Amino acid sequence: MIGEILAERYEVQQLLGKKAGRRTLVARDLNTQELVVIKLLSFGGDFEWDDLQLFEREAETLKSLSYPLIPRYLDYFEVNSATIKGFALVQTYIPAKTLEQYFQSGRTFTEAEVKQIAKALLEILVYLHGLYPPVIHRDLKPSNILLGERSGNSVGQVYLVDFGSVQTVLATEGGTRTVVGSYGYMPQEQFGGRTVPASDLYSLGATLIYLVTGTHPADLPQKDFRIQFEQLANVSPGLTRWLKSMTEPSLERRLGSAHVALTALDKPHIETTRTLSVSQPSGSKIQLSKNQDTLEILVPPRLHSSLFFIGMFATIWNSFILFWTICALSTPFPVNIPFALFSLPFWGVGLSMVHTVLFNLYGRFRLHINQQKIALTHELLGFKFHRPCQLPRENIIKLVYVPTHHTTDDEGKRIQVSAGLDIWVGVQKYKISASGINHTSVKGVTHCFISDISEAELEWLAHELSDWLDIPIQRE
Repeated sequence: MIGEILAERYEVQQLLGKKAGRRTLVARDLNTQELVVIKLLSFGGDFEWDDLQLFEREAETLKSLSYPLIPRYLDYFEVNSATIKGFALVQTYIPAKTLEQYFQSGRTFTEAEVKQIAKALLEILVYLHGLYPPVIHRDLKPSNILLGERSGNSVGQVYLVDFGSVQTVLATEGGTRTVVGSYGYMPQEQFGGRTVPASDLYSLGATLIYLVTGTHPADLPQKDFRIQFEQLANVSPGLTRWLKSMTEPSLERRLGSAHVALTALDKPHIETTRTLSVSQPSGSKIQLSKNQDTLEILVPPRLHSSLFFIGMFATIWNSFILFWTICALSTPFPVNIPFALFSLPFWGVGLSMVHTVLFNLYGRFRLHINQQKIALTHELLGFKFHRPCQLPRENIIKLVYVPTHHTTDDEGKRIQVSAGLDIWVGVQKYKISASGINHTSVKGVTHCFISDISEAELEWLAHELSDWLDIPIQRE
């Protein structure tokens, strides 16, 4: 096809790549004399309608994107020549080689350069995933990343190309689930046709593991579906932990967004815009004890202004229900039975309020972590109760600190959300917040009562837990 002119405008200069039903060409735009890239989809014996759907989606996606490190959409037309019949997508030409080509030619990358590449790609993903609907690349790998020439201390300009596998979240939710991607760089959920923005993070992590080990991710050993790369990678412990978080097979354990991953890359130990409190705030009554094997947090009861009103309302409520019950039971049998039964749910509400008052006066929370397990105990008047199942210590995967912030409810009203610290244990979490401590899982929420932990105390506890567990704090 060299020398052939397509659409009476694009003169083919070079064949960049070829695979079943597809060709990638470098051509010269005779109108502007600029070089362009043309992707051709041809109708042949191996043509499938899914190919055309992905091809058209790539064209529509590129048309909607505007980012300097992503190829720009130029044209789209039908090809009906003697040599090929199909469709063509024209985009800007980027004079750079792929990471794969650099690596195959013998170039190696230092840890600083790997971090530069990671940061550049994460900034691109922040843009893509921040669109509405979010755009998921789905095929991030060394051969789809272009790298310009070195310049001083810069590794070179980084570009993300080939949006032929792109998917939007709305398309996924609407039922369009085509399994695409490259083996070794695809997370587990992508094999099942489910793709989320964090899927691109896995692919990026696997790509960077290839750069630091020189081995294709699919050729590295795995344990519980985790890539075992540490022995081959001569990088710092901080970058190792970060790469492990990026390539966690479980979505719940993986870094949740490109923004969070970018923050963690810059500050691998603590991801906050200000330094967390190192010492316990003055006046704090929280008791924290720790040694090499055990850490325990004891949150004592605290009085707050609303407790008086809750107590008054509970007294009035229960007095009325008691009066109702006595009156109901005084009526002749069996008429009194339904009236007495009618009062039972109201007694449940009343006793719940009494429990709230008593717990805030005399109750306390105890969060206990040792080398084997993590457990939460609610204690009241010497009795221990409401103990969720103990979970293995080894399943503690991350700490997420959420500062006080505002959001909107379903009616559009602006509401304040209290600060919180989440200890994720697999798919479950223990939440320490300004509204108490609770245990949350995929099965539901165990609610507990107001303890008025201050934000300064939360920051202190976040630092202590991070230091003892040796887990970085993620900020969301």
